[in-house]
Amino acid sequence: MSAYALLIALVAAERGAELVLSRRHLAWARSLGGREYGRGHYPWMVLAHAGLLVAAPLEVWLLGRPFLPALGWSMLAVVVLAQALRWWCIATLGRQWNTRVVVVPGLPLVHRGPYRWLRHPNYVAVVAEGIALPLVHTAWLTALVFNVANAVLLTVRIRVENAALETTGDPA
Repeated sequence: MSAYALLIALVAAERGAELVLSRRHLAWARSLGGREYGRGHYPWMVLAHAGLLVAAPLEVWLLGRPFLPALGWSMLAVVVLAQALRWWCIATLGRQWNTRVVVVPGLPLVHRGPYRWLRHPNYVAVVAEGIALPLVHTAWLTALVFNVANAVLLTVRIRVENAALETTGDPA
């Protein structure tokens, strides 16, 4: 369990780094007239992601979930790949990346990096991690609950994001 707790702590630290970067990008976007969309769902997304990081180790500890090497190691690989995809998205979007939906007038949509193939590649990383992180230590109940909640939230989020991106005038 201690190695799993360390993994959860590392992911939580990564989330903290994302939030710091997001705040910087939000300030930059606002200085250029950036407009935020979909504020109503954002606290629910934060709650779901924080809940994932709390519930997974609690499930392991309280319900005695075992580490199954074949499942655990393969899911750890998925977690690492999801992080790599997430940071590729962040690097590709640069200052335009944010945990919130913010559109800066006049900036074109990004069509390079993973955005060449997918409109929302970061959400592929979110879904992959939401499945894999709990399953590293067989916290299947957390994986199930998070992913049901996340599916609802992503449905709302992607609609908001698509509508916001249409305001750029870029025919993506």
